[in-house]
Formats: sequence, C-alpha cells, structure tokens
Amino acid sequence: MPGTAIQPLDLVGFQIPYHFRCPISLELMRDPVTLTTGQTYDRSSIDSWVATGNTTCPISRAPLTDFTFIPNHTLRRLIQDWCVANQAFGIQRIPTPKQPADPTMVRTLLGQASLVSNLFQSRLSALRRLKGLARDSEKNRCVISAHNAREMLMDILFSDTGSGSSELNVEALAVLVMFQLCESQCESIASDPDRVIYLSHMLFHSSIEVRVNSASLFEIVLSGTRSSELRAQISNVDEIFEGVTDMLRNLSSYPRALKTGIRSLFALCLVKQTRHKAVQAGTPEALIDRLADLDKCEAERALATIELLCRIPSGCSAFASHALSVPLLVKTILKISERATEYAAGALMAVCSGSEECQKEAVNAGVLTQLLLLVQSDCTERAKRKAQMLLKLLWDSWPEDSIGNSDDYACSEIVPF
Repeated sequence: MPGTAIQPLDLVGFQIPYHFRCPISLELMRDPVTLTTGQTYDRSSIDSWVATGNTTCPISRAPLTDFTFIPNHTLRRLIQDWCVANQAFGIQRIPTPKQPADPTMVRTLLGQASLVSNLFQSRLSALRRLKGLARDSEKNRCVISAHNAREMLMDILFSDTGSGSSELNVEALAVLVMFQLCESQCESIASDPDRVIYLSHMLFHSSIEVRVNSASLFEIVLSGTRSSELRAQISNVDEIFEGVTDMLRNLSSYPRALKTGIRSLFALCLVKQTRHKAVQAGTPEALIDRLADLDKCEAERALATIELLCRIPSGCSAFASHALSVPLLVKTILKISERATEYAAGALMAVCSGSEECQKEAVNAGVLTQLLLLVQSDCTERAKRKAQMLLKLLWDSWPEDSIGNSDDYACSEIVPF
C-alpha cells in the first residue's frame, strides 16, 4: 500500500507490540482484517496467501469457507495511536486504508452511468465514483471489470460523438484506460473509422488528462489488435502522430504524458507502412529531445522506436540532421540496459551508413571505446554483431593514434578490415 515505509525492527530500538504484527509477514499491520476463523492479518498478506491458492487460515489451519475479510477498525486505530506516540523514533503514522469496492455498489454505479434515461448529472457522478474506486486499487478494478464494465464504458465513450466530447465521454475514457481490453473490444474500436477519428480529435483536447487518456487508449488498442490491416488503418490517421508527438514536445513536464507518449509512438511505429507519417510529424526530433528525461523502461521503448524509424530513409535523415542524435546514441551504449544498447547500436549503424559526417561525430563522441567494450561484454549476440558491423563501417574514420595505441582493440575479437 502507498505511504512511507516502516523502519526495520532492528533500527527502531524497541519492539513492535506483538499483536500489531501480521502473523504472516511479521511486519506492522497497515490494514488489519479479521477472517471468519477469528484470526487477524494484514490485508495485503492474507490477499497474497489466498491468491496463491491457499484455502485455510494460516494460523489455525481451519478451512476458509468464507473469504470475506472484515476490517478490524479498532486494532487499526490502536496501531495508528501507537505510531503517533512513537514518532520521535522515526515511526510514521499508517494512513487510514480505503475499503475495497462493494460489488453491489459497483453494479449500481454501472447501471446508473449506463442508463441513458437517467439525469446527466447522475450519470456523471456515477462515472466519477467509479473512477475513484478504480484508481484506489487493483482489487477494485477486478471487481469493476467483473461486471462487464468495459463494454458499458465503451458504449458511453462513443455515444453521441458527433456533438464533440461531453463530460460523460471524458469520464468514461478516464475509467476505461485503467483496464486492458480483450482482442474483440480492441478490434471493435480499430475497425470503426468514426471511433478512431473521434479519439484522434481528443488528442488535441484542452485538458491534458484527456489527451493522455486518448493516447493511452490508442496504445491499448494497437497492442491488443492482431490484425495488421486494422493497426495500419489506425496509424494511417495523420492526427494521431501529430497529437502524440506534440505531447512529447509540450507536456514533457508531466510524467504520465511522457510515458504514455513514448508507449503510444512505439506501438504506432511498429506499423511499417506508416512510419513516414511519424517523421512528418516531427517524432525523431521529439524523441531525441526527450531521451535524457526517460527512465529505463521508457528509454528502451524510445530507442526501439528510434531504430524502427531509422529503417526508412526519411527517418535516417531526420536523426542525422539533429545535432544531439549521434552523441546521445553513443552515450547510451552500455549505460541503460542490454536492450537499449542493442537498439542504440542499430540506430547508429543506420544513421552512420548514410552520412560521413555522422561517422565523424560518432568517433569524436567516443564510440570506439564503447564498441570495443560492447564486443567484449556479456551482451546479446545480436548487439555484438551490430557493434562489429559498426566498427567495420567506421574503420576509415578512426584517428590513427586511437587504433595504434589501443590495447583493447588488439585483444578484441575484431579483425582489422
């Protein structure tokens, strides 16, 4: 659960009261719940116990015929009071947990939101409550999803789209992107040009959240659609590349916008036929400008997207003309992950193949040392092969002293060409 972690027991200088510890994890309980057997556990621990297939009480070993966990409010308040009393020892007060969604309430909210004859404000209020529940926990999302919520939300999202996006459409979208869609649901969106166009327009909405949610839904649909024809149909819409690329340019200070933009562009650029549209939208420049701001996972996706775009001439030219492309790609080698290294080497290979100027830039940026280390590392064979090909390509650009004085080169597996 979110919140500041409790200090390890051996650091606080005193013992946590026995009854405040979860019998499973032996840690201070944050959300104590009581089973029908009368035993109390931390909710996350007993959830994990049951999720792994156990059907007995961990302490009494009595069979669990009822998996309803009753919140032990009295014990939680005692634990909170104890935390407050021991703040001087670095103990943080545990937050009051939000209770799991009640299936009956979820069913009522979904019915209230989907019934067209209901008052607009009543439907909107129901959607917002569903959004809050879905954001609270994975368990809540499972409860909501079990009631055919995705179909209902899609119906609301794409209802009355001719008049623009209303608050109902926007809230339905916000809830929908918190769930994975099945293939048939993804295809029902991808195969409907009106739905695709509607979503592409929402990429330019005045609300940042709506723009990010639209991009997120595109990524979900593209990833969940097997049909290459349907994926091409989506990525053939110019506005999608423009909208997502604009997010990278202008919303980079919003972490979710940056992450969603990278994921969406990668999904879009997997479609070979429409990569030129990404180049036309300025995607290469946006990717290079944001590369240093990304965490490991998204940096890998960005570099994979860069390599994909380098497979077309216009993409290579766009990266070659950006002053930071070559230095950043060289710097990335061996710095992020094996995958990132492989993608960076592949992109460098493509860019340098068509430009002597880029070859010189790569050498000046120190690519020789990086490639020699890469060849001798434990990276993938594919990455080593790309490094060897790049060394061969750049051979004529090496300064004589860098070759003659390189002991690393002498002992490497690369044979002078």
